[in-house]
Amino acid sequence: MDKLSEKEEKEILESAPRGTWAIMSIYAILFILGYLFFWFGLFLPRGSVN
Repeated sequence: MDKLSEKEEKEILESAPRGTWAIMSIYAILFILGYLFFWFGLFLPRGSVN
């Protein structure tokens, strides 16, 4: 494998972690969908606590 130039190495180190943000975004969307499922699918249909 070729060695990176100083410019390429600097660009990589200063760039944002796009993969991490993508995984965090997917996790957040799944968390919100799960919360909404529990709220509207389980809690509300059972009614209030007596």
